[in-house]
Amino acid sequence: MIGVQLAQQLKEAGLDWKPALGDRFAIPDRDLDQEVFVLSNMTIEVHAMPEGQVIGFNGTTEWALDDVEIEETTWLPREDQLRELLGGTFRGLRREAAGYAAEIELLGEQRSFAAATADEAYASALLHLLASITQ
Repeated sequence: MIGVQLAQQLKEAGLDWKPALGDRFAIPDRDLDQEVFVLSNMTIEVHAMPEGQVIGFNGTTEWALDDVEIEETTWLPREDQLRELLGGTFRGLRREAAGYAAEIELLGEQRSFAAATADEAYASALLHLLASITQ
């Protein structure tokens, strides 16, 4: 799983989250930075409100949360979600001595992004892709 800091970089780069069951997320800057939440149809659900989407915490007495606006959260995409977001640019994942390297091709240029874990390698490649879209 990628960390909150890398996930925040993806968010700032323009990664859009369409919440779905099973998605993981964090709520930074509320003394909950180390907590990972999972959308579930029983305890944590997305609700459409007139002011936008909110995440409702149903029956969670251990946290002082009723709901939180989606903009206050940071999505922690899974490895498969990151790979899917790379779309047609994705060329492969290679195991290396120090971890993994995700390979993409963008505008005819091959690029490799090394990291300790596969999901971090995918996230680094996605950061590059998002940056190239906004340029």
